[in-house]
Amino acid sequence: MSYAIVGFGRIGQALAHAFARKNIDVTVASRRPPEALEPQARAIGPMVVAKSLREALKADTIILAVPFGEHREVAKALPSWEGKTIIDATNAFPAPEELDGLPSSAFVAKAFTGAKLVKGFNHLGAVTLATDPVVAGGHRVVFLSGEDEDATARVAALAKQLGFAPVKLGKLNEGGALVHARGRVWGPLIFQDLFKKEP
Repeated sequence: MSYAIVGFGRIGQALAHAFARKNIDVTVASRRPPEALEPQARAIGPMVVAKSLREALKADTIILAVPFGEHREVAKALPSWEGKTIIDATNAFPAPEELDGLPSSAFVAKAFTGAKLVKGFNHLGAVTLATDPVVAGGHRVVFLSGEDEDATARVAALAKQLGFAPVKLGKLNEGGALVHARGRVWGPLIFQDLFKKEP
């Protein structure tokens, strides 16, 4: 399984730290050329490699860590997203009118034709996300939601590999609503920093 993080702002870098901590290869890309990202990527660790967007999108699993409004630009980079898993770490706040009542991730999913989309890694701030998720016998929780159970299971396996405790909330418009903003109100699970004790 190959992984890429698209967007190398605070959330993208926080996630890159999570991969580096567990010595898992990850490609990072943004609108900026790879040379601009290289020093920061190198500082995080040797497993984090800056590449062009086109190269990064060859990965099986792509974490979308761009500002919500930029997801369409990323989606245009490939004619079809068949066979790809997208982890949507974006947040739309306040929720724009164009969502027309849809959870923001369901809206994002429409742009990535053929991909399996899972909402995840979006409810924690960058500083929290960058710190070691293993604390005093427990693992920091990440909430996952999506329409495809197999894709959600794959993302849960990755979260576990990174040291997090994945908690599946079900479909985007069901439990997933808890990690989406509605209008000017954050979902009740956003910013909740929870830990799951090891049994």
